[in-house]
Amino acid sequence: MLQLLKGRYRARVAADASDLARAQTLRGLCFGIASGRDADAFDPVCTHMLIEDQASGMLVCCFRLLPVHDAPTLKHCYSAQHYDLSALAGYPGPMLELGRFCLHPDWHDPDILRIAWGALTRQVDAMGIGLLFGCTSFAGVDAVRHLDAFSLLYQAHRAPEPWRPLRKAAQVFEFADGLRDHSIDRSRAKATMPPLLRTYLLMGGWVSDHAVIDREMQTMHVFTAVEIALIPATRVRLLRAVAS
Repeated sequence: MLQLLKGRYRARVAADASDLARAQTLRGLCFGIASGRDADAFDPVCTHMLIEDQASGMLVCCFRLLPVHDAPTLKHCYSAQHYDLSALAGYPGPMLELGRFCLHPDWHDPDILRIAWGALTRQVDAMGIGLLFGCTSFAGVDAVRHLDAFSLLYQAHRAPEPWRPLRKAAQVFEFADGLRDHSIDRSRAKATMPPLLRTYLLMGGWVSDHAVIDREMQTMHVFTAVEIALIPATRVRLLRAVAS
């Protein structure tokens, strides 16, 4: 079982149903689920990673991973429910979907995100992953509050044409049309980016050219990916230093 200890935190793979329930409860807290737990049909087929405070055992972060080794698996991953990923069917190498990434709202230590990425780096290296992808969520379904962030994504971080996800969801915010008359505030754009997305972009990540409006989860999300071979060498050294 993967386990990584750094400072006051421990990263490990969920071992049983009790661990999964704890992750689902943290997800429910982060997503504002009335029932208290966020669970779906993808949970049984994913590997779940837990980041805990070693002293108290408190779960402060969680995420799940789904290996994608062929076109049929790609078609049935979580992201494919919202995006047409047919272009990625020809991607040359194994892929890994990262999902349900949640940070406890009462814990703001940057070391939590660092150890999470360290644990993820171990998994990526062990599996020989070529592409890491998932959906990055923006809170709420009103695009106005996210126009600066969306503008920066559209201008500087659009997916390469060969791999670009196409529209599939019924309700989306198309960047090309919705941002036509918007004047970007770059400082605000960077400040309002979700922490997970900022890390993706530091590694050379790219996003879809539209955001999906998910009224059930009360979020807007963009397809986000990073090609492992294109991560800057300095960033690779930092990630592997944490993972070691």
